[in-house]
Amino acid sequence: MTGMYLLDANVFMQAKNLHYGFDFCPAFWDWLIEQNTIGKVFSIEKVEDEILAGDDELSLWVKGQGSGFYLPPNDGVMACFPEVSAWVAGQNYQPAAVNTFLQVADYYLVSHAKAADAVVVTHETPANSPKKVKIPNVCIGLDIKCITPYEMLRLEKARFILGAQG
Repeated sequence: MTGMYLLDANVFMQAKNLHYGFDFCPAFWDWLIEQNTIGKVFSIEKVEDEILAGDDELSLWVKGQGSGFYLPPNDGVMACFPEVSAWVAGQNYQPAAVNTFLQVADYYLVSHAKAADAVVVTHETPANSPKKVKIPNVCIGLDIKCITPYEMLRLEKARFILGAQG
């Protein structure tokens, strides 16, 4: 078990579209809410913005979570921006890749994790491409723990048990 988890947008989107659809696995979504209530699972406002742009069933779920699930950047997060941006700029990424990274939720997610000593949860995998900055690569470079949603569920011993049909 660990401290706080910060979920990337792709965790929510892939859960909805693939493995944990609202219609057949509501326990996953209930688990996220429960873990948020006890202070373990969060995301950030920039991820919330990305999901809300979708205007679908997932965006409706996000709207129902209130302000406690999606954390705003605080002074600690803003203090980490220079370190994160300097690391990314110092690698072999193309300028367009660096600019894109610094404008999307990924930059805020990594900075928030650095500031809060949190674990980043994402479906992204490391890749050494100069054309795209990947969250796991930045996390490795800045000594931030980064895991998949499945690793998080196993670490936290999540159990989605089939109950009585009603």
